[in-house]
Amino acid sequence: MRIYEELFIVKHDAPEEDIDAFVSQLEGTITASGGKLEKTDKWGVRKLAYKVDKRAEGFYVLLVFTSTAEGVKEVERKLRVSDLVLKWLTVRMDEKLKWLEKRKAARAKRAARKPPPAAPPPAMPPSAGPGAPGAAAPGAPGAPASTAPAAPMPAAPVDETAAPAVDAAPVEKAAAPEPAAE
Repeated sequence: MRIYEELFIVKHDAPEEDIDAFVSQLEGTITASGGKLEKTDKWGVRKLAYKVDKRAEGFYVLLVFTSTAEGVKEVERKLRVSDLVLKWLTVRMDEKLKWLEKRKAARAKRAARKPPPAAPPPAMPPSAGPGAPGAAAPGAPGAPASTAPAAPMPAAPVDETAAPAVDAAPVEKAAAPEPAAE
């Protein structure tokens, strides 16, 4: 027995009773072939990616079941001859599940080979302030940012062709001492 997903699109204007009767007919086909219906999802009316039989909308139904290959062929035959169904898609899920399990095992193997990540440095307790015993000196690594001196800004490029800046306030010069008379 294999796991299958059957997604089919029914005409959007079909009555709900007809859709339920068709789904129960498919369920009977699956159980008659020795399979088991595990999940039925009715997604409702959705817009199609492109028009199918001049229709822009369809009612989506998803069936998840386990069955033999003959059971799946019979389900697809019923979908093919039904006037309600616009499109269908059958996907064998056990291959996908095997592939996913293989990928998980490979990831776990790679993760086991990697060294554990380095532990982050311990955080400073909130009670430790700049003057508290054991507190880091200002500017030292681990010191709070508010007590660290401001880093100097990098120098701006100098434009030598520009005129030098002139101070707006005149500077008073102190009187130079007069030479002593002899």
